[in-house]
Amino acid sequence: MKTRILIAFALLALVMAFAYTASAPAAPHKTSANAVPTAAPQPNSAAASPAERHPEIREAIASLRRAKQHLEHGAHDFGGHRVEAIRATDEAIHQLEECLKYDKD
Repeated sequence: MKTRILIAFALLALVMAFAYTASAPAAPHKTSANAVPTAAPQPNSAAASPAERHPEIREAIASLRRAKQHLEHGAHDFGGHRVEAIRATDEAIHQLEECLKYDKD
């Protein structure tokens, strides 16, 4: 009888531990050291520039450029997909730059 109670208590403790870890909020997103910094507007400044527009897109472009360099200088061919991945990365960079050109908002 004591063994069953002990096992039930242990199972309950495990279920509670897993339930807590599943419901705990994730850690906040850390910006990488290589991320493109965004310009913060200076309050009370007459010549203050507006905040950078679309920092996520600019960060994505920088990240894609780093990934392309990694692919170009990689020691292996990534299962034969390296050339296609470099081409797709170039196209993605081009499309994002075009998006920024046509932003009128």
